[in-house]
Amino acid sequence: MTKLLKWTTPEIALTFVLDEGPVRVTAVRDASRLGGAEPDSSRPLVEVTAVGHGHSSNRHIGSVLGGRLRYADHEETETTLRIVQEEPTTGLRVTSVLEARAGVRAWTEASITGAGSLELTSLTSLVVGLPSVDADLYSAANSWMAENRWSKRALRDVLADIVHDPHHPVPNSRYAVTSTNSWSTGEVLPVGVLVDGPHALGWQIEHNGPWHFEIGETAQGGYLLLSGPTDLDHHWSVELTAGKPFTTVPVSLVAGTDVDSVFAALTRQRRAIRARRPIDDRLPVVFNDYMNTLIGDPTTEKLLPLIDAAADVGADYFCIDAGWYAEGDWWNTVGAWQPSTTRFPDGLAEVINRIRRRRMVPGLWLEPEVIGARSPIAAELPDDAFLTRHGRRIAEKGRYLLDLRNATARQHLDTTVDRLVDEFGIGFFKFDNNTMTGPGTDKFGTSLGQGLLEHNRALLDWLDGIHARHPDLLIENCASGAMRMDYAMLSRLHLQSTSDQEHPLLYATIAAAAPGAVLPEQAGNWAYPITGTTREEFTLALVNGILGRLYLSGHLNRMTPAELDVVRSAVAAHRAVLAELPTLVPSWPLGLPQWTDEWVALALNGPDVSYLAVWHRVPGPSTITLPIARTAIAPHFPTELGDWTCAWDDDGLVVTTTTDEPSARVLRLE
Repeated sequence: MTKLLKWTTPEIALTFVLDEGPVRVTAVRDASRLGGAEPDSSRPLVEVTAVGHGHSSNRHIGSVLGGRLRYADHEETETTLRIVQEEPTTGLRVTSVLEARAGVRAWTEASITGAGSLELTSLTSLVVGLPSVDADLYSAANSWMAENRWSKRALRDVLADIVHDPHHPVPNSRYAVTSTNSWSTGEVLPVGVLVDGPHALGWQIEHNGPWHFEIGETAQGGYLLLSGPTDLDHHWSVELTAGKPFTTVPVSLVAGTDVDSVFAALTRQRRAIRARRPIDDRLPVVFNDYMNTLIGDPTTEKLLPLIDAAADVGADYFCIDAGWYAEGDWWNTVGAWQPSTTRFPDGLAEVINRIRRRRMVPGLWLEPEVIGARSPIAAELPDDAFLTRHGRRIAEKGRYLLDLRNATARQHLDTTVDRLVDEFGIGFFKFDNNTMTGPGTDKFGTSLGQGLLEHNRALLDWLDGIHARHPDLLIENCASGAMRMDYAMLSRLHLQSTSDQEHPLLYATIAAAAPGAVLPEQAGNWAYPITGTTREEFTLALVNGILGRLYLSGHLNRMTPAELDVVRSAVAAHRAVLAELPTLVPSWPLGLPQWTDEWVALALNGPDVSYLAVWHRVPGPSTITLPIARTAIAPHFPTELGDWTCAWDDDGLVVTTTTDEPSARVLRLE
């Protein structure tokens, strides 16, 4: 007998099929479509493989154990649904946990009933059925200095259309996206959107390490599978016993009618899962001395005039970036985190005190997870404090990597953070991570992937401990720019560095596309105007930061009074956006930005006001029409349009620039 279990969140509904087979699920777009959910397009909610219970396919769908799971029970509260399934021959019990946020947040808990054990080699966080794969997929490549490169492709370009009656065999092909290593976004983003006519699904995998998603087709229809590490992709397995359960990484699922509505839903979901503290409401303007400025070479002589200039243009926090601890080469000597005596002859306190006297909060760059091979700390800490393989420390480019499961490693980092906060009154840390771990560690006899997963989770626990001890501390998430831009980290941390890109014109597409992956109020977009450049170049560099978190840099102390006035105007314009930012959702009137687009546009929309940033990225006059509804419009930054004009026609907003160089503007729409 078939029973349908229907469960809704404020923005998405799921229909579960409960019968003599495994529990199956179909994603439904809205409550009005609940009655239209069709069991024949559903897919098993959980797929699982284990040693001795695998299957001959690169796909993670159609697993033997997953097919033998049977519904046992479910429990429903106002915000949570728990569905229990059991596999009788192995004693495997899996519980699918779904939380109602803006969308759905889901994960899987696995355990063994009775004696025995089971070595899992894959376990999904969520699988949902798709009526078809005749859809377009939006996903993003991500790399150092070239983040957030979104693209659109038809799934039929990779999934052959051979599923036709009476020809039942289907291809084993799939569209798979996999991230390996400890940089969760080192090559691709853990975010995707599927658009099939008027229906769209979006998802994100919330893990600070390896992950996998795949889309494919069976005789029953399409499927979307979301997962953390697996044996096939990440050298991962884990032993289950009665006393050793396992929980997968969480994922989120949202629904909409098109690309923009899905990203709006993802924005609401990210806000719903974020652990927001009172200090996070501050949304300060941060000046950082690195980008196109000191580039890792801070000294007292260089910093003091920068501090004064940053205060004069309205910065709230001042962060001293890499190099403050280094007597020479800073790369392979990191780890002690003591101020350099040659860079600061009268002590770092002199610089910190100047920051405070100028009514700013001091910040420091820190790369906590590594110890340089030439650092004295490398010899002082035992091997157990580091990630190892076959008993030897993992060494990557002159650095060792701390194992945050280890109490000695944690104590070293806790002591470091607490000392810097207590001694210098640090209120902001830029936590960087420039070294990857490889596939993981086999310490304690685990698989490499499980060792890395445990370390990843220990890192999150360490961050939670910092916040508990220092509730007024803000922390920026950075990993060679945005190589770890995931919502395991960002559910905890205040700010995300969106890139290390040093060219303002290239940064424009990164900043414009960033809200696809990160909340606007967490998107730390560098604004580093360069003194001596033209007015349009100077302005464009500042526009990059205004619709997000303006992360200010540049040699402010060398600028002319006219240039400083432009910076002050940009900071004021940004503060006006900050007042609305935590409620705004993104859209892209010209589509998601492409790396070489001539015109790029990002809108942040609220119920009463919207802000629109428009970039023209090639030299010469040009005109573009943005398909947006007619409304009151005014220049926001700069406060005069200059060589730009805006006018309405039947197709939308017509924007024209007559300048001979690339340029950008921010408009306010009411």
